[in-house]
Amino acid sequence: MRKIMLSILAIVLITNMTFAQKKETKKMSMKNELDSISYFLGNEIGNYYRTNDIHLNSDLFMEGMVDALNNSSKLDEETKEKVMAMFQQQQQKKANQQLNMTKEAGRKFLEENKKNPDVKTTASGLQYKIVKTTTEGVSPKASDQVNVHYHGTLIDGTVFDSSVQRGETITFGLNQVIRGWTEGLQLMKTGEKFIFYIPSELGYGDRAAGPQIPGGSTLIFEVELFKVNP
Repeated sequence: MRKIMLSILAIVLITNMTFAQKKETKKMSMKNELDSISYFLGNEIGNYYRTNDIHLNSDLFMEGMVDALNNSSKLDEETKEKVMAMFQQQQQKKANQQLNMTKEAGRKFLEENKKNPDVKTTASGLQYKIVKTTTEGVSPKASDQVNVHYHGTLIDGTVFDSSVQRGETITFGLNQVIRGWTEGLQLMKTGEKFIFYIPSELGYGDRAAGPQIPGGSTLIFEVELFKVNP
C-alpha cells in the first residue's frame, strides 16, 4: 500500500503545481501541454480516491502534495509509519465489511432462488435450472475438454463475461475452471443449455476476480454445451 501511495505522490511531483496558485485561482485555464497534463494527473488521482471510497480533507491533501513538491513533510518517518498502518487498517475494515455484504446478498439470493420449482440444488450448494434438454448427447468427465457458449452475470444483472456477446464459443479443460463449472458441466449433455447459480465457495471464494467480480460474489452462468473431447 505504501508503494502505491508513494507512486501517486511521485506522479504529482512532475506536475509543478503550487498550493498558493490553487488557493488564488478557483478556475484555471489550460494553455499548454504542461497545464493539460497537470490537470489530467490531478483529476485521475482524485478519481482514484473517489471511486475507491477514500475520504480526504482536500485542503490538507493538497498541502501534503505541495510539501512533497518542495521536498518537505510535516510528518517524521515514525509518524508516517503509524499513519500508514492506521490507513491500512481502515481500508481492511472497509474491505471486510464489503465482503460480508456481498456474501450475505448472495446467500439471500440463493435462499430465495431455490424456492423456484424449476431450480435444483446439489449437495455442494450448486443450483441449476435446465433451459434446454435432450435425450441424446454425451456428458463430460472432469478430465475432458468442453466447447461451450456462456453468459456470466452477477446477481444484480451486471455482465462480467460472455462468449455469447463476443460471438465465439470457447474450449477449455473442465478441470481448469471454478468448482461450480466443473461440477455443473458434468450434469449436462451436449446440446443442452443450463443456468448455473454458483455460490462464492464454488466460484472465486473471498477473492476478487478482475474489476467486475468482487470477492464473495455469487455468480450466474447460462451455459450451452456443444462438444466434449476426452
